[in-house]
Amino acid sequence: MSAEVVTFGCRLNAYESEVMRAHGAGLDNTIIFNTCAVTAEAERQARQAIRRARRRAPDARIIVTGCAAQIDPAHYTAMAEVDQVLGNGEKLDPAAFANDSERVRVNNIMALNETAAHLVAGFEGRARAFVQVQNGCDHRCTFCIIPYGRGNSRSVPLGEVVAQARQLVAAGYNEIVLTGVDLTSYGGDLPGRPRLGQMTRRLLAQVPGLNRLRLSSVDVAEVDDDLMDLIAHEPRLMPHLHLSLQAGDDMVLKRMKRRHSHADAIAFCQTARALRPDIALGADLIAGFPTEDDAMFQRSLDLVAEAGLAFLHVFPYSGRAGTPAARMPQVPKAVRKGRAARLRAAGEIALASYLAGLVGRDIEVLVEQGAAGRSEHYTRVRLDGEHTAGTLVNATVTNVDGGMLVATAIQ
Repeated sequence: MSAEVVTFGCRLNAYESEVMRAHGAGLDNTIIFNTCAVTAEAERQARQAIRRARRRAPDARIIVTGCAAQIDPAHYTAMAEVDQVLGNGEKLDPAAFANDSERVRVNNIMALNETAAHLVAGFEGRARAFVQVQNGCDHRCTFCIIPYGRGNSRSVPLGEVVAQARQLVAAGYNEIVLTGVDLTSYGGDLPGRPRLGQMTRRLLAQVPGLNRLRLSSVDVAEVDDDLMDLIAHEPRLMPHLHLSLQAGDDMVLKRMKRRHSHADAIAFCQTARALRPDIALGADLIAGFPTEDDAMFQRSLDLVAEAGLAFLHVFPYSGRAGTPAARMPQVPKAVRKGRAARLRAAGEIALASYLAGLVGRDIEVLVEQGAAGRSEHYTRVRLDGEHTAGTLVNATVTNVDGGMLVATAIQ
């Protein structure tokens, strides 16, 4: 048997959960919670899930780890349902899961100065695989607690990334997603300071059997020329970018301590679209950041159309203790919630328009399960028949239904 792993949060957490799943092989009656600290709601959901798990499995060993546990281990140690708390560094050490290990093992995350590649043979229930190439963040956005859960920026050397990609391709994966906390900062701590574009180019050259490579998220202030050239000319790099934008108003961006402006965001999107006209763009946006007034919010709303964003991840601002933004004048929660709803509505309109433009086009679908999959643009697709998960199917888009493309496989 192996431990049950419950994952909250980002793709990097999903990757690390697979590492822990391998470490937990042979652990009987154990549940591991890999927590997220990006919002208060993420932590609330984790605590609720921990309590539910104890009720359904009163004799199980419950281990809590992840960003929330790293930042505030005392909170989880105080929960009667929890048997052990591990930090983000410790959770990747197989020895930490031994039954005789100490109850709380959370060390100084800022002391970590490297990120090791952990070879993961497969990803349970997933058609695509993730490869961690970077961890941590050197920036200190005023709303973000994550650097205190992840530490400073650390990169995985190219050779280790290539080795893992080769293993995953040999295992049958057609698509790999490169992931990290601040992906576009890749290489700053490595000899020669290679950038993300250089690493990506060399990875694709050294793993010719990899059919599809995807980037998890990019910061428009850090994208290098090599990466832009790949966007323009490399068909195996998927035409889909998710951007860490957060807001559309320059004063809000300054108070967030972001490193781009409204104009920078639009310019990047225009350049990317000129280089690859079929590219799909998405973004993270925060609604109701402290001091945001109606006019400031409107500029975030305007950014959706001005930048041509089709996929939005919208979050009402969530104050995190210990961050500068938590000490700024707060926007009422009801206003934050209302603004988030307006942004999501704008995103739904933008996505519907984008999907309508794909009707009649041929796409390549990575099958996730049965008739469901994702195109190279990361659009959800429903095919006209059942197919093997993980395979690539060429299809023609015939319709749009509820935010999903409907397509017929090309025989």
